[in-house]
Amino acid sequence: MSSTPTVVVTGLGATTPLGGDVESTWRAALAGRSGVRTLENDWAEKYEMAVTFAGQLAVPSADVLTRPEMKRMDPSAQYAMIAARQAWADAGSPDADGDRLGTVVASGIGGIWTLLDAWDVMKSKGARRVLPMTVPMLMANSPAAYVSIEFGARAGAHAPVSACASGAEAIASGTQMIRSGRADIVLCGGTEAAIHPLPISAFASMQALSTRNDDPAGASRPYDVTRDGFVLGEGAGMIVLERAEHAAARGARVYATLGGVGITSDAYHIAAPEPSGRGQTTAMRFALADASLGPADIVHINAHATSTVVGDLIEARGIRGVLGSDTDHVVLSATKSMTGHLLGAAGAVESIFTIKALVERSAPPTINVNQPDPELDVDLVRDTPRALPSGQIAAINNSFGFGGHNVALVFTSV
Repeated sequence: MSSTPTVVVTGLGATTPLGGDVESTWRAALAGRSGVRTLENDWAEKYEMAVTFAGQLAVPSADVLTRPEMKRMDPSAQYAMIAARQAWADAGSPDADGDRLGTVVASGIGGIWTLLDAWDVMKSKGARRVLPMTVPMLMANSPAAYVSIEFGARAGAHAPVSACASGAEAIASGTQMIRSGRADIVLCGGTEAAIHPLPISAFASMQALSTRNDDPAGASRPYDVTRDGFVLGEGAGMIVLERAEHAAARGARVYATLGGVGITSDAYHIAAPEPSGRGQTTAMRFALADASLGPADIVHINAHATSTVVGDLIEARGIRGVLGSDTDHVVLSATKSMTGHLLGAAGAVESIFTIKALVERSAPPTINVNQPDPELDVDLVRDTPRALPSGQIAAINNSFGFGGHNVALVFTSV
């Protein structure tokens, strides 16, 4: 019986509040810059909104895509396409067999701009004015479908929807496609375009968002004792996963190995994490076991850490439970402090951060933490990057979502 294929990362692409591509996003993160700004629109006055800031794209999609592309794609698909094209080019634009090429593109919310705009048109102008492309644009699988069409991917086009864990689950699904023998290459990741007055108001009504309207750049503050909620962000992250032998045969550059996947569910509450964090802990342990690694092999963790009062410490305790008493070799980063929370794209963008940290041996900082929570007992990288060791090293990226979705990914250096 043949062994399970090794899965490697050969391409990266992103558009985020920090930059229009991976390199600009990564450099901004290392510099500890925030991508969060006050929204330049009339929403606050028009709708009496409690939150008036978010992490919008650094480079608008209109600066990258053609007008016809903008008209036929919801912003969520636009962002995915931008990141997918970057990732594919970064992988060397491989001459891939479409029957062996797959796509997995996730979104937590989907085409909400299209849905709500169409409803406004219907209310004000009538049913006959609703555009015929409305359903293809708003459906949650639209980004995955467009990416599959763009690259001729016929091994499968999937769209997992698991709230804030969606992007990471897409990468996990892409890994399984290769391991199972369905594909040699998979373009996978997540996208989100939900900076709209309705989602902002709904999250604010849940008391999930920070309300620091007077200090947007300092609002996302994971693990700080004054944290008061997450900051909504938007963007997309896409990576090219490839069977190692396939990558070697074409002479591809390899960033890292995707060594382990762990997925669990809390079965506890539709929004709140299970208080003990056991589902999160189990996902991390599953990922380590899948990678044939132990806690001592991990040197870096990119935490889910959204800056919520309860969620941050549940994850921190879970991490400590996995690592045990010896945590001196591990450094923790919470990059949502700079990007905001990209919901369905978060796990993909943060996987890119995790991969780049391994490649450049540098853990990105966590900003806005002036008073670290005394219950946090893992070494948090604050304000400036932290050097990672040489040699073979491994890192974990955590992603957890409303509904109790838990995904942990283990990447190893090459």
